[in-house]
Order: sequence, then C-alpha cells, then structure tokens
Amino acid sequence: MNRIESKKLTVAQGAALLELSQRHVWRILASYQKEGASALAHGNRGRKPVNAIEGGTRQQIVELASGKYYGFNQQHFTEKLADKEGINLSRSTVRRILLARGMKSPQKRRAPKHRNRRERYPQEGQLLQTDGSPHDWLEGRGPELCLIGAIDDATSDVPYAYFQEREDSKGYMLMLKDITLKQGIPMALYHDRHSIFEVARDTDRQAFEGIGNQFYRCQFPPG
Repeated sequence: MNRIESKKLTVAQGAALLELSQRHVWRILASYQKEGASALAHGNRGRKPVNAIEGGTRQQIVELASGKYYGFNQQHFTEKLADKEGINLSRSTVRRILLARGMKSPQKRRAPKHRNRRERYPQEGQLLQTDGSPHDWLEGRGPELCLIGAIDDATSDVPYAYFQEREDSKGYMLMLKDITLKQGIPMALYHDRHSIFEVARDTDRQAFEGIGNQFYRCQFPPG
C-alpha cells in the first residue's frame, strides 16, 4: 500500500502482486489511508468461526466412537451420529476429529481377490494344452499363418508346432497323430471352445476315431 501511495506501483501492478482485483485493491487502499495498518487485518481475525465445533461435541463424538459405537466404520458412525444422536456432521469432519485422537476407521479395505493358480500336472504326458494362433508371423513378407501347437502342462516342453494357412480340425488331428507316433497318446488335451473341436460330421468323426484306433496301445512317453 505504501508503494502504491508513493506512486512506485500502480493499482494494477499491486493487484497483480496481491492476486486481487483492482476494485478490491482500491477498497483496501481507501481503508488503509483512513485507518492505517489496522485496516489490513482481516475482519474475522480473533473471531470464532461460525462452523466451529464445540469442545464438548468433539469429546462426545470421541466417547461414542470408543464406547457405544465401537467397531463402526467412519461412514456408519457418521450416519448413527445424525440418526440417533442428533449430531449432523460430514464424514470428513468426523474423520478429522477421530484421527486427532489417534482413532482410525476399524474397517479396512478388502484386498483384491486374485485367482488361484491351478497346480500343474505332476507328470509328463498327463495333459497337453493345445491352441492355434493366427498372426502375421512372416511380418508382411507372406500370407498370415496360424501356428498350431501343443505344450506339456508338467514340463512346458513343446512336442509339436506347425504353421498352416488357417486353424481347422484337420490341423489338430495331424498334431495329435504326430505326437502319438513320436511320444504316445496323452491322457488329456486342453483346448478352448472353438467350434472346430465339436465333431459334427461323420467324416470328421471317422477320421478322429481312426487315429485313436490305430494308436490306442501307445503310451506317453515311450516306455
């Protein structure tokens, strides 16, 4: 205000420094010129805030939280204060009062549930996981291909992997034939719900049964 009075600063510059509007700076300047430095003090200085919570109310909240409503989380406790005790406060206000006394909400956030991992099969050949993966395997240097493959659940070994134009039942039967001839028949196969695994035509059924009849005496692994 002194610098504005002495013309070292304009009102606009003073308003920018104080982050106030020029109109408000003019009002402050008029009060300053009339009352001196005391005019710069905020009008509410020394006054009790109208929304202040009485000490007795604070103590009552603490006693209720540690007694009658012990174990209630802060949201539930705030609702009970309003419904049963006639104390209408926001949850954040109740939280601040309790935290000031070192009282945290008893209800903790539940840890996110994680899916339990399935235990791997204990022995090679008990389960083969099969899938087809269509992809631009040649990186634009040729047509998109589908990788038909199988992986052993127990060992993570890959007994078969083969590229072909598309995913079809013939590719999986060739995979099964190759694995059966080289290593034996696995106890179980795991695959997705692709429609190609549904044997709907007699020719597909006969072809699949033919493979099984030809190699059913094989074991996995050999010997």
